[in-house]
Amino acid sequence: MIITPNSVTALFRNFRQEFDQAFTIAESDWDKVAMRVPSSTKGNTYGWLGQFPQFREWVGDRVVKDMQAHAYTLDNKTWESTFGISRDDMEDDNLGIYSPIVQEMGRAGKVFPDETLVFPLFGLGETEACYDGQNFFDTEHPVYANVDGTGAETLVSNMDVPATDPGPRWYLLSTNRAVKPFIFQERRKVAFRQMTRMDDEAVFTSNQFRFGADARGAGGFGLWQLAYMSRQPLNADNFRAAYDAMRAFKADGGRPLGIMPTHLVCDTSQELAADKVVNVDRLDNGSANPNFKKVSVLATPWLN
Repeated sequence: MIITPNSVTALFRNFRQEFDQAFTIAESDWDKVAMRVPSSTKGNTYGWLGQFPQFREWVGDRVVKDMQAHAYTLDNKTWESTFGISRDDMEDDNLGIYSPIVQEMGRAGKVFPDETLVFPLFGLGETEACYDGQNFFDTEHPVYANVDGTGAETLVSNMDVPATDPGPRWYLLSTNRAVKPFIFQERRKVAFRQMTRMDDEAVFTSNQFRFGADARGAGGFGLWQLAYMSRQPLNADNFRAAYDAMRAFKADGGRPLGIMPTHLVCDTSQELAADKVVNVDRLDNGSANPNFKKVSVLATPWLN
């Protein structure tokens, strides 16, 4: 092949189509557990986390409640994936070997939020703080007697870890609200790019054309009340204990939150156990399963 600007443009067009096609058909699960929050600056501050609006009868003037503010900030980071194509391969018309790389890059771009930003948060939840200053999964989340975050403090747990021999982690989540347990903060969408000018430095020094994808964003914690982590054996009794604990969560001021768990999240090694808990309608003794279809099972390979 004689390398000309037109031939390079045609190559890039074909690669972009392959990237876009692979990106479109790849399956992603992050949006089942996290809310997408657009970002237009270096980072976002989520001062409203922890506030739960409530209605009252409108008698007289409106009552403006001063809520406790939380300075939970997520700074965006930049992410990239890049590969090079030898100028010799282009001259020899030996480009078919690169198509699988481009397609895999498209798939990787689609699952980038899953693999890098959202699902790693599950494992980090025991050691990294959320909006209230406690670790996201913690035994001492403060809930206050007054709706404005003042008054007597009650410590609430959203985790169950046995003192000895803890097992693999599994999680209950409530994802049927506008606010979700986790945050996918998107500053710049995944985009496919090229460096293919003949006078590009890499062509001159390394005999390579460069192709890549990049994005900018961050992952973080939403409301701890919408998530529960357990390292007890994944069985009906422990599922019910976690389920009932989430249903009992209250907001500041003692108002029930009405949380309804929607997803049982586990790694793929626990998928059969999860299915036995919520996806079979009859127990081993033949009686009806009280947990049947209480939640959906999400078994994902991205959990650490």
